[in-house]
Amino acid sequence: MGELPTVSVTVNGHEVRYFDSGGDGPPILLGHGYFLDRTVFAPQVEVLAPRYRVICWDAPAHGESPGRGEPLTYWDLARDLLALMDHLDLPQAVVGGISQGGFIALRVALLAPERVRALVLMDTEATPCAEADRAGYEGMFAALREAGPVDELLVPLSAQLLGDGPHAAGWRQRWRQRELPLGTTVRCLLDRDDVSDRLAEITCPALLIWGSEDVSLPRDRMDLLADRLPKAGEVQVITGAAHTPALTHPDQVNPLLERFLEEL
Repeated sequence: MGELPTVSVTVNGHEVRYFDSGGDGPPILLGHGYFLDRTVFAPQVEVLAPRYRVICWDAPAHGESPGRGEPLTYWDLARDLLALMDHLDLPQAVVGGISQGGFIALRVALLAPERVRALVLMDTEATPCAEADRAGYEGMFAALREAGPVDELLVPLSAQLLGDGPHAAGWRQRWRQRELPLGTTVRCLLDRDDVSDRLAEITCPALLIWGSEDVSLPRDRMDLLADRLPKAGEVQVITGAAHTPALTHPDQVNPLLERFLEEL
């Protein structure tokens, strides 16, 4: 796994850790999915830098960013990302992410559309957590709190997020060695609001990517983004990928991303 060393900054009173490839290329900010961290984008950093300045950040209680005791929402994290852009002196950037990283990217585009050159949305949605999904996740989080990072829970979690390839075992080992994000970020995830009725406000270009084997997020939620984002292309399906195609299937993701960025 690429480690992508981080630096620390305090934004809106909170510490955020992030990796910055540096350089003078057009900036791209990428956010990871729940339970993961910035290193899922190591394959993109490898091919995009230094032509592009790639910035990957750790959400609260993930990677090297500390957790937060107070309640938070994805709107709060969108404001943190805008504050990070201020810190880095970036008036505008391509903003994107996987799953919760996409939740945040959409809210950044709604809060400050003039600062988002384009969106890269992977395996994400604009709708709130469905009731059936919520019940399943509540049970999983409760089980992790009670039993800890045992294989009985980590094996299906890694399969859900990463499929059955070599990355799953590496992430199970990480989860055994880390404090899992089981605090206030859980409510942030499960109680998120619905922004699907505001997608028409987002008029920048958008690249949509979805893993064909993603059991966390049905295809129709990506199709909704394609239908309602005015400048979104059709959903690009990554054959064989689960919920984190940027890490597990970069051979399919990277050419799509490079072509999208070149066309900007």
